[in-house]
Amino acid sequence: MMKKLLLGCMLVITAWAANAQEKKVWTLQECIDYALQNNLNVKRSLLNVETSEINFSQSKMQMLPTLSGGAQYGNNWGRNIDPTTNLFITQRISSFNVNGNTSLLLFNGFRLFNTYKQNNIDNQAATEDFNKAKNDVILNVIVLYTSVIFNKELFANAQLQLATTQQQLERTRKLAEAGSVPKGDVLNLEAQHATNDLNLITSENTLTLSILQLKQALQLPAATPLDIEVPQLNIENELVMDQTSEEIYQIAYESMPQVKSARLKLQSSLLAKRASKGNLYPRLTASGNLFSNYSSFADGTRLIPDGGEQVVQQQIGYVAPATPVFRDVTVPTGRIVNSYGVADQINDNLAKSASLSLQIPIFNGFNARSSVQRAVIFNQQAEINLKDIDNQLRQSVESAYNDAFASSKTYQSATKQVTARDEAFRMLKQRYDNGAANFVEYQTAENALFQAKSDLVRAKYDFIFKKKVLDFYQGKPIEF
Repeated sequence: MMKKLLLGCMLVITAWAANAQEKKVWTLQECIDYALQNNLNVKRSLLNVETSEINFSQSKMQMLPTLSGGAQYGNNWGRNIDPTTNLFITQRISSFNVNGNTSLLLFNGFRLFNTYKQNNIDNQAATEDFNKAKNDVILNVIVLYTSVIFNKELFANAQLQLATTQQQLERTRKLAEAGSVPKGDVLNLEAQHATNDLNLITSENTLTLSILQLKQALQLPAATPLDIEVPQLNIENELVMDQTSEEIYQIAYESMPQVKSARLKLQSSLLAKRASKGNLYPRLTASGNLFSNYSSFADGTRLIPDGGEQVVQQQIGYVAPATPVFRDVTVPTGRIVNSYGVADQINDNLAKSASLSLQIPIFNGFNARSSVQRAVIFNQQAEINLKDIDNQLRQSVESAYNDAFASSKTYQSATKQVTARDEAFRMLKQRYDNGAANFVEYQTAENALFQAKSDLVRAKYDFIFKKKVLDFYQGKPIEF
């Protein structure tokens, strides 16, 4: 019994959690955050940043000395040369050697230094490209989010118009049955009801499509439930444009990542040109080497000198068959050991060397000069690209400013039109209810009011979006 109760509780909790998830209402910021986490262009740009960081780190390491080491072991049979004495021997020996090498580039026309600075600039440019990718996603989500709100309001207006027509149709039917109005009015209202129903279906389809487009921007499956928060919008205080387009452009020029990226890429092209000129200069390198070896042939009895000397008699021949001849020879003093091991041989056979290498480029098939010429062209292209982005930004800001200014005037006119249409419809409805106006006049006034409300909604959200675009260019937080 207890197990069944627990199972039932778990099912209830699971169903409640699923229902709660289905009813989740997304805010604009939640949509933006989710889109940034899942957008493929943003992920691709982030990988580009990580790659540029690796390149920058590598360029720093390239200015440090190189260091390498190695060892070799081998066995030899028959007639061989002992590597420690360079004497021919005819026995099996084991030998190995160790070596270490280091080198440092002292001068190459500052190519490494300029490449290091260039990769640093490229890393910053990649970061700005990443910020631009995020801005593109944010702006796209704002457009789609605003579109959903706009279509929701149009759908609500279509529902209201259909409900109003339904009420009027029911009332007119009763009046027609009583003989107060002709049956033609009922037929006209039924036709109007069908038209409004079609408008409702069209509005619903448009709303569904806008929600689908928002889901696609968020990388959500089409079957995933999605509902968004409809904020309370008060745009009356935003209708006044308190800045000129030139002021907004100056702010955007300093803050937009695409401009920052273009400026950085221009700096990078200058450094690339300097780095390529480094190939025309001599290359100076310092290097050092260590080498030592061991041979099993030398691993025997030996004298370890102690720094002293002694005179001994050395036989040099005979003056008679039994009379040897000696001479005095000075030899070092020390102690006798029975083995000459690996550590001792490595220490005694250690060889060191240091060198400076100077390479002067004389002719290399014009590779260096061609590289410089290409770098000059890339620099000119970067200058043109910066000017192009600057022109695009200025034109976009000026267009957005003019659009926002025009849409604010359109919204104000649409507001006045709704007020006038609403009052006109109210008065005509009273006349129609009292039999002083015919159905055609009533239907015309009602359609005019509905169209005015639709125009107001369209003007409202058109202004909201265009005002948010101006805020976006100024680096202001985008929120409703």
